[in-house]
Amino acid sequence: MRRLVLQCPGWVAACLLLSGCNLIVFNPKGQVALDERDLIILSTALMLLVVVPVIIMTFVFAYRYRATNKQARYSPRWASSHKIEAVVWGIPFLIIVVLGWVTWETTHALDPYRPLDSDTPPLNVQVVATDWKWLFIYPDLGIATVNELSLPVHTPVSFTITSDAAMTSFFIPALGGQIYAMAGMQTKLHLIANETGEFRGIAANYNGPGFSDMHFKTLSTTPAEFDAWVAKVKRSPQQLDQNAYAELAKPTIAHPVTYFSSVQDRLFLNIVDKYEGMNKRTGAQHEQAAMPRVDRAARHPGLLAEEH
Repeated sequence: MRRLVLQCPGWVAACLLLSGCNLIVFNPKGQVALDERDLIILSTALMLLVVVPVIIMTFVFAYRYRATNKQARYSPRWASSHKIEAVVWGIPFLIIVVLGWVTWETTHALDPYRPLDSDTPPLNVQVVATDWKWLFIYPDLGIATVNELSLPVHTPVSFTITSDAAMTSFFIPALGGQIYAMAGMQTKLHLIANETGEFRGIAANYNGPGFSDMHFKTLSTTPAEFDAWVAKVKRSPQQLDQNAYAELAKPTIAHPVTYFSSVQDRLFLNIVDKYEGMNKRTGAQHEQAAMPRVDRAARHPGLLAEEH
Protein backbone atom coordinates (compact mmCIF):
# COMPACT_ATOMS: atom_id res chain seq x y z
CA MET A 1 0.00 0.00 0.00
CA ARG A 2 2.85 2.38 0.78
CA ARG A 3 4.44 1.68 -2.60
CA LEU A 4 1.10 2.24 -4.31
CA VAL A 5 0.61 5.57 -2.57
CA LEU A 6 4.09 6.68 -3.61
CA GLN A 7 3.35 5.77 -7.25
CA CYS A 8 0.05 7.67 -7.40
CA PRO A 9 1.63 11.11 -8.13
CA GLY A 10 3.43 9.61 -11.12
CA TRP A 11 0.21 8.16 -12.52
CA VAL A 12 -1.62 11.44 -11.99
CA ALA A 13 1.16 13.36 -13.77
CA ALA A 14 1.05 10.91 -16.69
CA CYS A 15 -2.73 11.34 -17.00
CA LEU A 16 -2.37 15.13 -17.02
CA LEU A 17 0.24 14.95 -19.77
CA LEU A 18 -1.88 12.58 -21.88
CA SER A 19 -4.89 14.85 -21.48
CA GLY A 20 -3.14 17.30 -23.79
CA CYS A 21 -2.83 14.77 -26.62
CA ASN A 22 -4.93 15.21 -29.74
CA LEU A 23 -6.98 12.01 -29.57
CA ILE A 24 -8.58 12.52 -32.98
CA VAL A 25 -10.42 9.18 -32.77
CA PHE A 26 -12.47 10.70 -29.93
CA ASN A 27 -12.96 13.96 -31.83
CA PRO A 28 -14.61 12.67 -35.02
CA LYS A 29 -15.37 14.81 -38.05
CA GLY A 30 -17.47 12.28 -39.95
CA GLN A 31 -20.53 10.14 -39.29
CA VAL A 32 -18.64 6.84 -39.59
CA ALA A 33 -15.99 8.03 -37.13
CA LEU A 34 -18.73 9.24 -34.78
CA ASP A 35 -20.43 5.84 -34.78
CA GLU A 36 -17.09 4.10 -34.21
CA ARG A 37 -16.27 6.40 -31.29
CA ASP A 38 -19.63 5.66 -29.67
CA LEU A 39 -19.00 1.93 -30.15
CA ILE A 40 -15.58 2.18 -28.46
CA ILE A 41 -17.07 4.07 -25.50
CA LEU A 42 -19.98 1.64 -25.14
CA SER A 43 -17.78 -1.46 -25.33
CA THR A 44 -15.31 -0.01 -22.84
CA ALA A 45 -18.08 0.95 -20.41
CA LEU A 46 -19.59 -2.54 -20.55
CA MET A 47 -16.25 -4.20 -19.85
CA LEU A 48 -15.47 -1.77 -17.03
CA LEU A 49 -18.56 -3.08 -15.25
CA VAL A 50 -16.40 -6.09 -14.41
CA VAL A 51 -12.93 -4.55 -14.39
CA VAL A 52 -13.61 -1.68 -11.96
CA PRO A 53 -15.30 -3.77 -9.21
CA VAL A 54 -12.54 -6.38 -9.45
CA ILE A 55 -9.83 -3.74 -9.04
CA ILE A 56 -11.64 -2.16 -6.09
CA MET A 57 -12.20 -5.52 -4.40
CA THR A 58 -8.54 -6.41 -4.88
CA PHE A 59 -7.47 -3.46 -2.72
CA VAL A 60 -10.34 -3.91 -0.25
CA PHE A 61 -9.55 -7.60 0.32
CA ALA A 62 -5.81 -6.94 0.53
CA TYR A 63 -6.40 -4.33 3.22
CA ARG A 64 -9.12 -6.11 5.16
CA TYR A 65 -7.44 -9.51 5.28
CA ARG A 66 -3.89 -8.30 5.84
CA ALA A 67 -1.78 -10.29 8.30
CA THR A 68 -1.85 -7.56 10.95
CA ASN A 69 -5.66 -7.34 11.04
CA LYS A 70 -6.62 -9.69 13.87
CA GLN A 71 -10.29 -8.70 13.63
CA ALA A 72 -10.82 -10.20 10.16
CA ARG A 73 -13.04 -13.24 10.13
CA TYR A 74 -11.28 -16.39 8.92
CA SER A 75 -13.56 -19.14 7.47
CA PRO A 76 -11.44 -21.66 5.54
CA ARG A 77 -14.09 -24.42 5.44
CA TRP A 78 -17.15 -23.78 3.28
CA ALA A 79 -18.61 -25.75 0.38
CA SER A 80 -20.11 -23.14 -1.94
CA SER A 81 -22.05 -19.89 -2.13
CA HIS A 82 -24.92 -19.52 -4.56
CA LYS A 83 -24.76 -15.74 -4.22
CA ILE A 84 -21.10 -15.62 -5.18
CA GLU A 85 -21.67 -18.04 -8.07
CA ALA A 86 -24.56 -15.91 -9.35
CA VAL A 87 -22.42 -12.77 -9.32
CA VAL A 88 -19.26 -14.38 -10.72
CA TRP A 89 -21.07 -16.06 -13.63
CA GLY A 90 -24.23 -14.03 -14.06
CA ILE A 91 -22.83 -10.54 -14.57
CA PRO A 92 -20.16 -11.58 -17.15
CA PHE A 93 -22.81 -13.64 -18.97
CA LEU A 94 -25.12 -10.63 -19.27
CA ILE A 95 -22.27 -8.43 -20.45
CA ILE A 96 -21.28 -10.98 -23.10
CA VAL A 97 -24.91 -11.17 -24.31
CA VAL A 98 -25.09 -7.39 -24.64
CA LEU A 99 -21.69 -7.22 -26.36
CA GLY A 100 -22.77 -9.97 -28.76
CA TRP A 101 -25.89 -8.03 -29.73
CA VAL A 102 -23.90 -4.81 -30.15
CA THR A 103 -21.30 -6.64 -32.25
CA TRP A 104 -23.99 -8.09 -34.52
CA GLU A 105 -25.68 -4.73 -35.08
CA THR A 106 -22.54 -2.64 -35.58
CA THR A 107 -20.77 -5.21 -37.77
CA HIS A 108 -23.50 -4.74 -40.37
CA ALA A 109 -24.09 -1.01 -39.78
CA LEU A 110 -20.35 -0.17 -40.02
CA ASP A 111 -19.51 -2.58 -42.84
CA PRO A 112 -16.93 -0.63 -44.92
CA TYR A 113 -18.40 -2.09 -48.13
CA ARG A 114 -21.92 -0.83 -47.35
CA PRO A 115 -22.77 2.43 -49.15
CA LEU A 116 -23.80 5.26 -46.85
CA ASP A 117 -27.41 6.43 -46.78
CA SER A 118 -27.57 9.85 -48.40
CA ASP A 119 -29.59 11.81 -50.94
CA THR A 120 -26.32 13.13 -52.41
CA PRO A 121 -24.66 10.97 -55.11
CA PRO A 122 -21.32 9.55 -53.91
CA LEU A 123 -17.94 10.79 -55.09
CA ASN A 124 -15.87 7.92 -56.52
CA VAL A 125 -12.17 7.85 -55.67
CA GLN A 126 -9.67 5.14 -56.62
CA VAL A 127 -6.74 4.81 -54.21
CA VAL A 128 -3.37 3.26 -55.01
CA ALA A 129 -0.73 2.74 -52.31
CA THR A 130 2.83 2.77 -53.62
CA ASP A 131 6.29 3.08 -52.04
CA TRP A 132 5.79 5.45 -50.16
CA LYS A 133 2.98 7.68 -51.33
CA TRP A 134 -0.75 7.67 -51.99
CA LEU A 135 -2.23 8.13 -55.47
CA PHE A 136 -5.85 9.30 -55.69
CA ILE A 137 -7.67 8.93 -59.01
CA TYR A 138 -11.04 10.62 -59.58
CA PRO A 139 -12.41 8.50 -62.46
CA ASP A 140 -15.55 10.59 -62.96
CA LEU A 141 -13.55 13.83 -63.09
CA GLY A 142 -10.58 12.54 -65.06
CA ILE A 143 -7.97 13.90 -62.62
CA ALA A 144 -5.50 12.46 -60.13
CA THR A 145 -3.43 13.68 -57.19
CA VAL A 146 -0.59 12.42 -55.03
CA ASN A 147 -0.71 12.79 -51.23
CA GLU A 148 -3.70 15.13 -51.31
CA LEU A 149 -7.33 14.07 -51.13
CA SER A 150 -10.15 16.57 -51.50
CA LEU A 151 -13.81 15.86 -50.91
CA PRO A 152 -16.92 18.03 -50.51
CA VAL A 153 -18.51 18.13 -47.06
CA HIS A 154 -21.72 16.13 -46.49
CA THR A 155 -21.01 14.07 -49.62
CA PRO A 156 -20.50 10.28 -49.40
CA VAL A 157 -17.17 9.13 -50.79
CA SER A 158 -16.82 5.65 -52.28
CA PHE A 159 -13.18 4.50 -52.14
CA THR A 160 -11.83 1.61 -54.21
CA ILE A 161 -8.42 0.74 -52.80
CA THR A 162 -5.47 -1.33 -54.00
CA SER A 163 -1.69 -1.42 -53.65
CA ASP A 164 1.15 -1.52 -56.13
CA ALA A 165 3.69 -2.36 -53.45
CA ALA A 166 3.72 -3.95 -50.01
CA MET A 167 0.43 -4.39 -48.17
CA THR A 168 -0.55 -1.40 -46.06
CA SER A 169 -3.67 0.09 -44.47
CA PHE A 170 -5.64 3.17 -45.57
CA PHE A 171 -6.81 5.25 -42.60
CA ILE A 172 -8.23 8.75 -42.06
CA PRO A 173 -8.74 8.82 -38.26
CA ALA A 174 -10.98 11.90 -38.26
CA LEU A 175 -13.41 10.28 -40.72
CA GLY A 176 -13.22 6.71 -39.44
CA GLY A 177 -12.67 3.41 -41.14
CA GLN A 178 -9.44 1.54 -41.73
CA ILE A 179 -9.00 -1.02 -44.48
CA TYR A 180 -6.08 -2.84 -46.06
CA ALA A 181 -4.61 -2.04 -49.46
CA MET A 182 -3.27 -5.20 -51.12
CA ALA A 183 -1.62 -5.81 -54.46
CA GLY A 184 -3.84 -7.50 -57.03
CA MET A 185 -6.96 -6.95 -54.94
CA GLN A 186 -9.61 -4.28 -54.51
CA THR A 187 -11.11 -3.28 -51.17
CA LYS A 188 -13.96 -0.85 -50.57
CA LEU A 189 -14.53 1.89 -48.03
CA HIS A 190 -17.32 4.46 -47.67
CA LEU A 191 -16.81 7.65 -45.65
CA ILE A 192 -18.41 11.07 -45.25
CA ALA A 193 -17.22 14.34 -43.69
CA ASN A 194 -19.62 16.26 -41.45
CA GLU A 195 -17.34 19.28 -41.10
CA THR A 196 -14.97 21.25 -43.28
CA GLY A 197 -11.29 21.25 -42.43
CA GLU A 198 -7.97 19.56 -43.10
CA PHE A 199 -7.50 16.06 -41.72
CA ARG A 200 -4.50 13.76 -41.68
CA GLY A 201 -4.51 10.47 -43.56
CA ILE A 202 -1.94 7.80 -42.82
CA ALA A 203 -0.62 4.37 -43.71
CA ALA A 204 -1.60 2.37 -40.63
CA ASN A 205 0.46 -0.73 -41.41
CA TYR A 206 4.28 -0.78 -41.47
CA ASN A 207 5.51 -1.31 -45.02
CA GLY A 208 9.15 -0.29 -45.16
CA PRO A 209 11.61 2.55 -44.51
CA GLY A 210 9.31 5.28 -45.89
CA PHE A 211 6.39 4.28 -43.68
CA SER A 212 6.58 7.24 -41.28
CA ASP A 213 6.34 9.73 -44.17
CA MET A 214 3.53 7.94 -46.01
CA HIS A 215 0.74 10.31 -45.06
CA PHE A 216 -1.54 12.67 -46.96
CA LYS A 217 -3.78 15.70 -46.53
CA THR A 218 -7.54 15.24 -46.59
CA LEU A 219 -9.35 18.48 -47.46
CA SER A 220 -13.03 18.64 -46.55
CA THR A 221 -14.41 21.65 -48.39
CA THR A 222 -17.64 23.31 -49.41
CA PRO A 223 -18.97 22.31 -52.86
CA ALA A 224 -17.80 25.63 -54.32
CA GLU A 225 -14.31 25.19 -52.85
CA PHE A 226 -14.20 21.63 -54.18
CA ASP A 227 -15.09 22.82 -57.69
CA ALA A 228 -12.32 25.42 -57.46
CA TRP A 229 -9.88 22.71 -56.32
CA VAL A 230 -10.87 20.50 -59.29
CA ALA A 231 -10.33 23.43 -61.66
CA LYS A 232 -6.87 24.00 -60.15
CA VAL A 233 -5.91 20.35 -60.65
CA LYS A 234 -7.12 20.45 -64.27
CA ARG A 235 -4.76 23.36 -64.95
CA SER A 236 -1.77 21.18 -64.07
CA PRO A 237 0.54 20.50 -67.06
CA GLN A 238 1.21 16.93 -65.91
CA GLN A 239 -0.75 13.99 -67.31
CA LEU A 240 -0.90 10.53 -65.79
CA ASP A 241 -0.41 7.85 -68.42
CA GLN A 242 1.25 4.46 -68.11
CA ASN A 243 4.77 5.87 -68.53
CA ALA A 244 4.20 8.68 -66.03
CA TYR A 245 2.76 6.20 -63.56
CA ALA A 246 5.76 3.86 -63.94
CA GLU A 247 7.99 6.77 -62.95
CA LEU A 248 5.66 7.78 -60.11
CA ALA A 249 5.55 4.25 -58.70
CA LYS A 250 9.30 4.19 -58.06
CA PRO A 251 10.08 4.30 -54.31
CA THR A 252 10.30 7.82 -52.88
CA ILE A 253 10.11 9.21 -49.35
CA ALA A 254 8.15 12.34 -48.36
CA HIS A 255 6.88 12.76 -51.91
CA PRO A 256 5.42 16.26 -52.52
CA VAL A 257 1.80 16.89 -53.43
CA THR A 258 1.39 16.44 -57.19
CA TYR A 259 -1.53 17.13 -59.54
CA PHE A 260 -2.40 15.42 -62.82
CA SER A 261 -4.90 17.10 -65.14
CA SER A 262 -5.80 13.88 -66.95
CA VAL A 263 -5.60 10.15 -66.32
CA GLN A 264 -5.22 7.31 -68.79
CA ASP A 265 -8.34 5.16 -69.11
CA ARG A 266 -8.33 1.93 -67.10
CA LEU A 267 -5.10 2.87 -65.30
CA PHE A 268 -6.43 1.70 -61.93
CA LEU A 269 -7.64 -1.61 -63.37
CA ASN A 270 -4.32 -2.13 -65.12
CA ILE A 271 -2.55 -1.71 -61.77
CA VAL A 272 -4.81 -4.37 -60.24
CA ASP A 273 -4.56 -6.74 -63.22
CA LYS A 274 -0.76 -6.63 -63.40
CA TYR A 275 -0.62 -9.05 -60.44
CA GLU A 276 -3.14 -11.49 -61.92
CA GLY A 277 -1.61 -14.94 -62.42
CA MET A 278 1.68 -14.15 -60.68
CA ASN A 279 1.55 -17.50 -58.83
CA LYS A 280 0.22 -19.56 -61.73
CA ARG A 281 1.97 -21.62 -64.38
CA THR A 282 4.06 -19.93 -67.09
CA GLY A 283 1.92 -18.20 -69.65
CA ALA A 284 -1.01 -17.53 -67.31
CA GLN A 285 -0.56 -13.78 -67.69
CA HIS A 286 -0.90 -14.08 -71.46
CA GLU A 287 -4.05 -16.13 -70.98
CA GLN A 288 -5.36 -13.40 -68.68
CA ALA A 289 -4.75 -10.74 -71.32
CA ALA A 290 -6.63 -12.79 -73.91
CA MET A 291 -9.48 -13.74 -71.57
CA PRO A 292 -12.90 -12.38 -72.59
CA ARG A 293 -13.96 -9.31 -70.66
CA VAL A 294 -16.91 -11.11 -69.02
CA ASP A 295 -14.63 -13.87 -67.69
CA ARG A 296 -12.19 -11.36 -66.25
CA ALA A 297 -15.03 -9.45 -64.63
CA ALA A 298 -16.16 -12.62 -62.88
CA ARG A 299 -12.73 -12.84 -61.27
CA HIS A 300 -12.78 -9.16 -60.29
CA PRO A 301 -16.23 -8.20 -58.91
CA GLY A 302 -17.35 -4.83 -60.15
CA LEU A 303 -14.90 -4.80 -63.07
CA LEU A 304 -17.52 -4.39 -65.79
CA ALA A 305 -19.20 -1.56 -63.92
CA GLU A 306 -15.88 0.31 -63.59
CA GLU A 307 -15.03 -0.27 -67.26
CA HIS A 308 -18.35 1.29 -68.28
